[in-house]
Amino acid sequence: MRVDLVTLFPELFETFLRTSFVGRAMTGGQLEVRLRSPREFGLGRHKSVDDTPYGGGSGMVMRVDVLVACMEALDAEAAAEGKPRARRILLTPQGKPFAQPIASTLSTEPAIMLICGRYEGFDERVRSFVDEELSLGDFVMTGGEVAAMAVIEATVRLIPGVLGNLESTHEESHGEEGLLEYPQYTRPAEFRGVTVPEVLSSGNHAHVAAWRKQLSLERTQARRPDLLDRRETSPKSKP
Repeated sequence: MRVDLVTLFPELFETFLRTSFVGRAMTGGQLEVRLRSPREFGLGRHKSVDDTPYGGGSGMVMRVDVLVACMEALDAEAAAEGKPRARRILLTPQGKPFAQPIASTLSTEPAIMLICGRYEGFDERVRSFVDEELSLGDFVMTGGEVAAMAVIEATVRLIPGVLGNLESTHEESHGEEGLLEYPQYTRPAEFRGVTVPEVLSSGNHAHVAAWRKQLSLERTQARRPDLLDRRETSPKSKP
């Protein structure tokens, strides 16, 4: 999988791309990342990438011509190497909420491009040059770089061969069942008066599975009942 990153601060990704399973995926060849700054296509002596908003207002707005030039340069380089065009994804608070099913879909794409904003946002015309808009949540950050890292981490871990045990992703929170994960325990068996549930030491795998399923349902009902509503309306949940 290839990830193209459009960011004014490529240095923010240096440690992230060398760390944990993302770094292993880079080393192992499952992940390729290309970083490109819109500043390379900036205007004038100062390589300007933003300007004041038409109609007035506070802050600066990222220019459409600079951003599109950056995106198209990445695509042109990929085409010259015989590689596929990336699916362009604009990271913005106005986008579709990023969720596990989206990460699963993106993990099957040969290439995605994550466009990180800064300042007061993008010129509205940028939206005409992307394939999708995603939001990390109902809050505002100063840039899209942290959101891009979240999308990369959630997506890359689903690529076969990246994690040691891909099956573990099926039972975790927001996995195939759409539920929160059941409680997990490890040694010691007792800590400050709290013991590990006996069923987990019983050796009866059927009982363990039933206990975990029940606890997943109860935890989801208590903490995220909206997930159960979504699960009931999902085509996968229907017989």
